[in-house]
Amino acid sequence: MERTLVENTVELLGEKVLLQGWAQNIRTMGKIAFIELRDRSGDVQCVAYMPDFETNGTNEIKETTMESAIEIIGEVKQRPEKQINKDKKTGGVEIEIKEFRLLNKSEGLPIPVAGDGYDINENARLKYRYLDLRRERLQKNLRSRSKLIDALRQELFQKDFVEVETPLLTYSTKEGARDFVVPSRMNPGNFYALPQSPQQYKQLLMTAGIERYFQVAKCIRDENLRADRGFEFTQLDLEMSFVDREMVMNTVEEAVKNSMKKVGGVLKDEKFPVFTYKEAQEKFGADKFDLRTEEEKEKGILAFAWVVDFPFFKRVDKEDAAEVEDGKSGWTFTHNPFSASKEEFLDDHLNRKNIENILTPQHDLVCNGYEVGGGGIRAHTAEMVEATYKIMGYSEEEIKESIGHMLKAFRLGTPPHGGIALGIDRLVMLLNNESSLKETIAFPMTYNGHTAVMDGPSELSEKQLKELHLKKKFIEISYT
Repeated sequence: MERTLVENTVELLGEKVLLQGWAQNIRTMGKIAFIELRDRSGDVQCVAYMPDFETNGTNEIKETTMESAIEIIGEVKQRPEKQINKDKKTGGVEIEIKEFRLLNKSEGLPIPVAGDGYDINENARLKYRYLDLRRERLQKNLRSRSKLIDALRQELFQKDFVEVETPLLTYSTKEGARDFVVPSRMNPGNFYALPQSPQQYKQLLMTAGIERYFQVAKCIRDENLRADRGFEFTQLDLEMSFVDREMVMNTVEEAVKNSMKKVGGVLKDEKFPVFTYKEAQEKFGADKFDLRTEEEKEKGILAFAWVVDFPFFKRVDKEDAAEVEDGKSGWTFTHNPFSASKEEFLDDHLNRKNIENILTPQHDLVCNGYEVGGGGIRAHTAEMVEATYKIMGYSEEEIKESIGHMLKAFRLGTPPHGGIALGIDRLVMLLNNESSLKETIAFPMTYNGHTAVMDGPSELSEKQLKELHLKKKFIEISYT
């Protein structure tokens, strides 16, 4: 007998159906038992006459506990008029149980799975995330995430983009945060870096003539954790050749607007307003701002806007270890070192003068007070990238060691190009009116960087250390 999903039972009055799912609730009233069965499509009330299920003194229905996996074969019946639940799609039907199987009995639950879960300790929720994810709110969040990614993909395919995967094991370069590194067993004493972003590879794809690239990319950065940022995050990364900033912004705006509306998002503006960085600072005091009224906030409206014309360089924040390391001269980049400068500042950039006033054709997308995308027109010549690194205090030798591979590519006909990276986690967070990225990710880390469910990070065995040619030695490091 083929399985029927709960949501389809409303169309099968009088028919026998096979349902499989979880026992969401169980009530026994004398000889009658009521079981709320839930599957991925919804839940429905099932009714059993208990004496019919007594076999050799046992009754699997009696043994069933909440959240046990169960199977029911029964007849779909119309519920009496007074018992119809009009707030639920299946509230007008119930299943008269003919056969019952207890597929896997659940022990006592370590956390409840009813309700929204906001009042449960976060560490407990993440430790038992496979239970936490059973709740309706998180199921909805993950489904909307999947639908949004699919909608964005389809938008880009229609615009002749090609989806290309780039490596996870790569080379350590300066991109604004600390790298996570992986020791190489076959190359003792050497390490791979996990990608902070696909920035360099996507620019190399422009050299390769792909012209329109995208991927849903996992990015990994060793930086301080907060509600809207983790060690791991997912971005929709894209790049386009032979474009200017307006062409990139128009392409991205159309894709984001259509995709968010397709999955139920309500936008404040059909055309995203544009502010220069200077205007944003003067008007809002920040380059991330919320354009919504209080009423629009209550309704979950999405207010997108662009911020453009950022300063290319800034003074190093001495409290930020990554900035101190990147900016040897006391200057560092505001976004990434592979940005271009605006055409009117190109001479200053190449000659390393008027540094504090150089602007870059960077375009950030903000929504409801968060940055949800960052991009720009890139440097496509070796001279411009070299000038950026020299402004930051790097020697010729250090530049060659760090990004020599990029300089070679930029001397081999790399076209003008630009793009953006959209934060999938943040977009889904705002779409579902959540306040934390963790509510949109299947298995997020804890606030102190421990993995959900599994106990990571953990020590390696002596055998593993030996295979990797590593020895443990703890050194105290001060970042002040």
